[in-house]
Amino acid sequence: MGKTVHLLDTVSGNIRSLVNAIEKLGYEVQWIRAPEDFDRAESYISSGKPFMGICVGQQALFAGSEEDPGIPGLGIFPGTLRKFNDSDKSVPHIGWNSAIVSGPDTKPGTATWGLRPESKYYYVHSYAVPLSDAPKGDDIHLAVGTYHSETFIGAISKGNIFATQFHPEKSGVAGLRVLKAFLDGTKFTSYTPRPGSPVPGLTRRIIACLDVRANDDGDLVVTKGDQYDVREKATGGNVRNLGKPVSLAEKYYLSGADEITFLNITSFRNCPLADIPMLEILRLTSFNVFVPLTIGGGIRDVTDPDGTVHSALKVAAAYFSSGADKVSIGSDAVLAAEAYYARGRALTGASSIEQISAAYGNQAVVVSIDPRRVYIPTDTDLTAFPHDPVPTAFHGPNGETHVWYQTTIKGGREARPLSAQALARAVEAMGAGEILLNSIDRDGSNAGFDLELVRAVKAAVKIPVIASSGAGVPAHFTEVFERAEADAALGAGMFHRGEYEVWQVKEELARQGLLVREPEGAEV
Repeated sequence: MGKTVHLLDTVSGNIRSLVNAIEKLGYEVQWIRAPEDFDRAESYISSGKPFMGICVGQQALFAGSEEDPGIPGLGIFPGTLRKFNDSDKSVPHIGWNSAIVSGPDTKPGTATWGLRPESKYYYVHSYAVPLSDAPKGDDIHLAVGTYHSETFIGAISKGNIFATQFHPEKSGVAGLRVLKAFLDGTKFTSYTPRPGSPVPGLTRRIIACLDVRANDDGDLVVTKGDQYDVREKATGGNVRNLGKPVSLAEKYYLSGADEITFLNITSFRNCPLADIPMLEILRLTSFNVFVPLTIGGGIRDVTDPDGTVHSALKVAAAYFSSGADKVSIGSDAVLAAEAYYARGRALTGASSIEQISAAYGNQAVVVSIDPRRVYIPTDTDLTAFPHDPVPTAFHGPNGETHVWYQTTIKGGREARPLSAQALARAVEAMGAGEILLNSIDRDGSNAGFDLELVRAVKAAVKIPVIASSGAGVPAHFTEVFERAEADAALGAGMFHRGEYEVWQVKEELARQGLLVREPEGAEV
């Protein structure tokens, strides 16, 4: 194989990260964008030239999918993609899971296309080919993933074809190793396995969050608030400066963070498309950080001072082209949810959530919820209370035994008549793929996550829920996974202040018997 990679530009999601990964491995990218070139893809594959499909690129090789029954796949492999059962788990399947190879010539200490049974890879999908429908043949290698009770094809290889359901460009060193093996044409490599038997299944995700805003000198810095107040009390009210965004993101990546989230809490006074520094932070981070990147702040329909209107979809596209994998929508989601309920739960396709999820998939849309705990007076008829009451072990000042979680907008400054659970249900219906669940009460407290809040929202939706706000020690992550069944957990201040490293949180989780992605070093 030469040093040039021909890349089909499907204009879906963040292809920039794949380009960065390919170039990091010493190859150049030549784009294929003309419609007639797409039409020739099938003949290219059948010609015997090396072909790799990623995520949808693997799915298209099969006969069809339940997602679009009327649209056939290429049919290179038999089998139909089926949606994961969401009765016992969150869907989409998002996170780090196994791809354990079986097939001819498979033996311990040999990696097929760089795949190692003890490694974990980043998946984000709702549909997969069950192992029971897998094609058979002496020349076929399958890599298997397991999500609860369902076993599916995580990767497949036959002849010149290699395809992965996971994203190697988002799978850290393990994923880069897979890409390198394919690009170099090295199907089998020897290595020294880690001691012990590999444990299949989805790991617990640890996300490092960086709140980014301009300080008083106009520079973008990472900061952290106490109940959303980011100014120092003892130094004249200056914005708390905890470091530079790009360098901290790289540090957390090397420490084992499974994802990085940037929240632009300054947001955009005019148009996000004109916020060159934030877009540049994303671009620079994506050069060396090969785990998913989420960006939030200002994702909505906006109008420039000159009257130019930019859709939320266009704003999101700018983020994706700069290196983001997901966008996080906050205040705009609340207003869209209120309108959704006012219309009798009718969808219009016009909200930012609907626009972006229709174009890029629901896995690309995260909704950030900022609720505040409100005690319900003891004489209230809870059966008639309109806002999802939750029993609480922390009774109120007047003996109140129930609370409701009131959503807010504008960084917590404005309360809205909508519960966190109602908001979560609405945005799930509109096409959000994940909930980032904050807590104004716990923000900056180091007292642990609000487990009652997390449990309430988890019970309201089928999509994954990320717990945020309040983490102060590694044990808080164990609590939110074991006692509230969060799909992922986010840390910020405890990492920024250097009190704990990401790897220390993972060590604690592993000590408690929870599955985590182990570090694989910095070199491919």
